[in-house]
Amino acid sequence: MTQIFVRTGIHFADADAALQHIGAEMLAKGVVHASYPQALLEREAIFPTGIDLEHHAVAIPHCEALHAKTPAIYLIRPDKPVHFQRADDDGEIPVTLIIALIVENPQAQLELLKRLFSELQNPEVMERLLTAPPAQLGELFRNTLLEPQLSAAS
Repeated sequence: MTQIFVRTGIHFADADAALQHIGAEMLAKGVVHASYPQALLEREAIFPTGIDLEHHAVAIPHCEALHAKTPAIYLIRPDKPVHFQRADDDGEIPVTLIIALIVENPQAQLELLKRLFSELQNPEVMERLLTAPPAQLGELFRNTLLEPQLSAAS
């Protein structure tokens, strides 16, 4: 079962500060190996993860599965947008939601990324993720994006 961690209202000077925070937090939670924080920074430098959507922008930082101990997702709604490099282009975009993926299975990571790209294109889904009370954000993410087929069946 994927653990979901949520943090809202936190301030980051820039994307590097956000990535360093993610690395330290996930290490402290015990879901990643000691190699994870550096691997996350290195991967973001080579393959930026900022995605410009219709009304908002998200970043989906992640790194190779070998740095993960157990599947987790860290959702961060910063107090103000954080500028991340665009994944598809040069330049930066102001990100209002950071979705850090810790996946131990490369195939599962690919499937999850595809689902996120697809679902996050829906402005209603994004709006709900950005406005949900912090206490409900993890459950909303799990039911909408992570395990939609499970919640639909129940």
